[in-house]
Amino acid sequence: MAEEAILGYLAKNQEIADSGEFAAQHGLNHDDVVNVVKSLHGFRYVDAQDIKRETWVLTDEGKTYAASGSPEVQLFLAIPPEGIPLEELQKKLDPLLFKIGRAQAAKNKWVEMGKQLVSRKVQHVDDTVKDLLLQIEGGKVINQDDIKVLKGRKLIATQTWNGYSVRKGPEYAPQRKKFAADLTREMLQSGEWKNLEFKEYNFNAKGQPIEGGHLHPLNKVRHQLRMIFLQMGFEEMPTDRFVESSFWNFDALFQPQQHPARDSHDTFYMKVPAITKELPEDYVERVKRVHESGGYGSRGYEYDWNRDEAIKNLLRTHTTAISTRMLYLLAQKPFTPKRYFSIDRVFRNEAVDRTHLAEFHQIEGLICDKGLTLGDLIGVLHDFFSRLGMSKLRFKPAYNPYTEPSMEIFSYHEGFGKWVEVGNSGMFRPEMLLPMGLPEDVRVIAWGLSLERPTMILYGINNIRDLFGHKVDLGLIKTNPICRLGVD
Repeated sequence: MAEEAILGYLAKNQEIADSGEFAAQHGLNHDDVVNVVKSLHGFRYVDAQDIKRETWVLTDEGKTYAASGSPEVQLFLAIPPEGIPLEELQKKLDPLLFKIGRAQAAKNKWVEMGKQLVSRKVQHVDDTVKDLLLQIEGGKVINQDDIKVLKGRKLIATQTWNGYSVRKGPEYAPQRKKFAADLTREMLQSGEWKNLEFKEYNFNAKGQPIEGGHLHPLNKVRHQLRMIFLQMGFEEMPTDRFVESSFWNFDALFQPQQHPARDSHDTFYMKVPAITKELPEDYVERVKRVHESGGYGSRGYEYDWNRDEAIKNLLRTHTTAISTRMLYLLAQKPFTPKRYFSIDRVFRNEAVDRTHLAEFHQIEGLICDKGLTLGDLIGVLHDFFSRLGMSKLRFKPAYNPYTEPSMEIFSYHEGFGKWVEVGNSGMFRPEMLLPMGLPEDVRVIAWGLSLERPTMILYGINNIRDLFGHKVDLGLIKTNPICRLGVD
């Protein structure tokens, strides 16, 4: 409609002097007129020149006063001829309106503000402010002194109006030609293409932006950590068992059945399938014996081990369950030293907060060889963490059911200016290793840490829910920088 009006008008007239006036005269929306002018100008049907005008418009406060009257007049009208106590007057008006109206009415010498009574000093007032605001709203011009007053009270603001003056262009026609945009199979078969005019191909136009995939920060850090392990000669363990039996997750690690970690408040137990039916029976018997009565220099836990508890299925609480399976398989063959690692998801029934989720990723490394000592563990930890950019390490004695000795690992964080716990470590106990069938002189050193914590530190994320889960901002996934762990 706007296009027909513009082209039709130019067929009889030389120029549209003002697109705003043109829109008003023809009952058109000015935005529609502007869009059509831009399109016609692009195809050279018309030549368009920009028009810019600064106009005054009412602010939200100004619109309120234009509708209801200025604060000073509202205050004046709220005062009866005999006067009114100050407290009563305050109750009749909005606090902000009272404050502004009181100041302006006193400035205009309309009222007498006594200590007890507020009274009128004049009998009639004109609401000049409201009249001026209505004039501006109606598009009328007012003098600069009045503009200055209204602007000072923040009742009006400037607004830039953009429009066009329009003339015929070199390709002008009373009606836009329709160009074919595509050459189709049907056009070629029928010969219709010979009678058509095709739209010019713009070789400088940009195509649709290509939306590629983006790596999650956790995947970036995970990849770098995996490369560090591989560079150190480690072999990745298969970690596709999210559902594990209590036997491999707890019992085989010499973790007693009454341990708090096995409570349903800390572990997710499966309803279907509720139990496992496949366990190596000779190994189960040796694990039962070491729990009940000890062996290998240990007294055990001296309780009645319950098979029904061991066969319960659960969502694995740590990837050490995978390490246990791998060590058991290693013990069934002639011994060869091994270096294993894993990085995968684990599940714990924990309260969700800014640093904890019910599922997260665990990084685990272990070395199995003869004659290993605590000194070897400390040396490997220094090597591993130095590749993560953590050169200052401290160790603190700790307790784990399946490692002895055990150590918490701390690193000095330059940004935080303090020592931060970064992982846990230790040497697997004989009560765990010897029932598997490993030689007596074989030792296993191991350590573990979460994937989320170093990722949060690297990317400056304070809430784990912003990193992992359904609340993650997709913008973070698209814009996060590369991970440079282990890159000099």
